[in-house]
Amino acid sequence: METTSEGDPRVLFVMNLVLSSLFATVVVWGLGFVDIASFTPINVASLALVLMAATYVVTR
Repeated sequence: METTSEGDPRVLFVMNLVLSSLFATVVVWGLGFVDIASFTPINVASLALVLMAATYVVTR
């Protein structure tokens, strides 16, 4: 008997949100450090949403 579990979708959503936000913060900070983009909450949130959507598409 083989059992597989994809986990609780709410937990996966929160993990994706946290990890995407952390990664987006580091990337936007780095881009701001080299004067390519400004480090603003809107830029971080936008990149986090893009990363979350990309992660969702790739994993489904």
